[in-house]
Formats: sequence, C-alpha cells, structure tokens
Amino acid sequence: MKKILGLDLGTNSIGWALIQQDFDNKKGGIIGMGSRIIPMDAGEIGKFAEGGSVSKTADRTNFRGIRRLRERNLLRRERLHRVLNALGFLPEHFAAQIDFTKRFGKFKEETEPKLAYHGSEFIFKKSFQEMLEEFKSHQPELVSNGKLIPYDWTIYYLRKKALTQRLEKEELAWLILNFNQKRGYYQLRGEEEENNSDIKEYCELLKIVSVEKGEIDKKNNKKTWYKFQFENGWEYSATFTSEPNWLNTEREFLITEEYENGVIKIVKDKRTDTTGKEKRKITPLPSFDEINLMSKKDQDKIYKKIKARTEITIKNSNKTVGTYIYETLLQNPKQKIIGKLVRTIERKFYKDELIAILKKQKATACN
Repeated sequence: MKKILGLDLGTNSIGWALIQQDFDNKKGGIIGMGSRIIPMDAGEIGKFAEGGSVSKTADRTNFRGIRRLRERNLLRRERLHRVLNALGFLPEHFAAQIDFTKRFGKFKEETEPKLAYHGSEFIFKKSFQEMLEEFKSHQPELVSNGKLIPYDWTIYYLRKKALTQRLEKEELAWLILNFNQKRGYYQLRGEEEENNSDIKEYCELLKIVSVEKGEIDKKNNKKTWYKFQFENGWEYSATFTSEPNWLNTEREFLITEEYENGVIKIVKDKRTDTTGKEKRKITPLPSFDEINLMSKKDQDKIYKKIKARTEITIKNSNKTVGTYIYETLLQNPKQKIIGKLVRTIERKFYKDELIAILKKQKATACN
C-alpha cells in the first residue's frame, strides 16, 4: 500500500494531506491532513497548537482599521494647520516647518515641531508666569527657592483662562490643536445621541446598615449572594467570592432610574405583586484608588464604571475638563493627569468646553 503526501503551497499558507492507497485492491484512506498559515508569531503558534483557528484576514482587517484611524487623525491635523495658517494664528517658527504649497498642511520631511516650543525655549512665558503666581499663593513650597513647575501645565491654565479672558491668537491655536488630539470617546457615527429625559443617572453616597448572606450562586458555586440594606431604605443584591467588608461604611453608587411622565416607573415581578418596586439600578462605583490597584485586565472589565466615575466627578464639579484638571493641580501638584485623574470620557465634555472657549474668544475679539 503506497503512501502519498500532497502539498498545497500558497503565498500565506501550506496545506498538506497524507494518504495511503492500494491501487490493486482499490482501497485507501486519509492518514492525516492540516494546514499552517505563515508567517506566524509566537502568539499565533501557541494559539494554533491549542487547536484555535488562525486568520491573517482578521489581522489585516484590524491593522487596516488602525491605519485608517491614523490617516484620519493626520488629515484632521493637516486641515487644521491650513485653517490656522490662513487666519494668521500659527507662530512663525511652527508655520515655517509646515509645507503649505505641495503637501497641504503636512509637516516637512523629518520634522515635527511643537507649537509651544521654539527649539528648547517655551514661547508662552507670560502666561506661564501668570500661572506661577497662582501656584505661589496655593503651593508656596513647590515654587520656593527658584523652583519651577512644568511648562506643559500652562495648557490647563490657558483652558481655564480662555473661558473668561482673551488669549493671544498663538495661544488659542495651541488650545485648538490640543483639543484636536484630546477628543474624547465617541462610539456612534452620525448624529450625537439624544439625551433620554426618561432616564436619570447620578452618583449617590449610601451607607450600608445591614448585610444579609444568601444562597450560593447557581451559575458559579464559588460565589454567594449578599443583600445590602441602605440607610435610605434601598436594597442592593450581588454575588461575591467572599463577604465584602461594607457594613456601616459609606460607598458611592451609580444610580440609574427610569421615569414615566415625570414619575419613577414601578415594575412588578410577579402577578401576585400588588405594590411593585421602583425601577432603579444600583451599581457600586470603585474609587480612583481602588481602580489604580487593579490590573489592566480588571480595569477593562469595568470600563463603563470607570468612565461613569470620571464623568460624574467632572459633572458634579460644575467645571469644564480643563478647569477641573488645572484646579486639581493647584491643590495637588503630584496628581498624575493622563490615565489617572482624567480617563476616557465622552467627547461631549471636550466639545462643550471648546465651544464655550470659542464663544468667549469671539466675544472678546469683537470688543
């Protein structure tokens, strides 16, 4: 009985089959077959060895999406360069490094200058000194004996200042380009999602007055149900691997309520339920300190909670994002901003701030 090896050699894959054939007796069978996609990195090889499928098409689609996002980002920046240059808002050193004749707003080859720096010199020294005076009154030890604070903090000072005072046109250009980079999160394409007046979402500090242990979770026998009674009469139930130390403590919760004709909805669980319950969803919100202790994987699992925590904190401050950041730095200069104080938030927060800034700058320019 002969054994025959067949190969299908493609540009991105190799297919193989080993068969045995008895031509005289007209018998045969397949001994084995398979395929291998090439090239494969260590992760793909491990996945393949575990029996998972490997698709280079999916990888190409993913990389194509990343490439398109980058291209759109560069295109927005180039268009903004052309507009700001036409208005005469760009500093001379910055405009000189941009090609406005052949490459239409792109940086010249092998250059990517910073608007706020001419070489190593920060060009907005006047505004920096204004900010420094505020830090001298709030954090005198920080700037004592000639100590300085980062020049880059000036962007947050200008974002606050722009809401009440006129900026130099170069400063305004710096702000606009900064907003083009820090644009916030926007999931939907097209029109912005309309606010649902029937849904009310807010953050509430609630005290837990009793904890009642329930039965083991039917879906996961490692978890147990617990019912928490709040001081205001509300109740919250959830599963935990061990009893949380929440009794007689105060914790923040995200409250989502559904209303109908201005009154909170009442839902009934069973036909025999004559009174019903208010339609209210209670979700515990982790503190920023708790979030910081989490791994990246665990943070991704509660992304919506982190996003809600950040947005509610900013909203409750009644400040724009820039003002919120700057005033936090005034009180706590050691505060890390990106990824700590301000995490991914809706684009609406940045958009509202930019609109308010542009309206004020337009009004001051007309006076």
